[in-house]
Amino acid sequence: MRSENLTSDDLMSRICNITFAMPHKGRRIHRSGLAKKKGGIGRHVTKTVNRTVYPNLQEKRIWVPELNGGKGGYIRMKLSCKALRTISKNGALNTLKKAGILY
Repeated sequence: MRSENLTSDDLMSRICNITFAMPHKGRRIHRSGLAKKKGGIGRHVTKTVNRTVYPNLQEKRIWVPELNGGKGGYIRMKLSCKALRTISKNGALNTLKKAGILY
């Protein structure tokens, strides 16, 4: 999918619920020439090409033991891998409260 064709629906579906990581624009550098160590005169930058960098999102069911009066329950969310590490470190309830998902 090209970055020029992204609609607001595409962007909303690619946002982490906790860290709010979203697609952003980046560049890829094109180089030409043969490396010096391979007998050439060196690599040269010829142009930069725009591209879209997407977050590493996973759709997960998070178990929160404190829901439903202590019985526990699942919450389905789209999370970045960084958010999963945060949940592992701080616990599901604390992380979801800090993100404003649970009160």
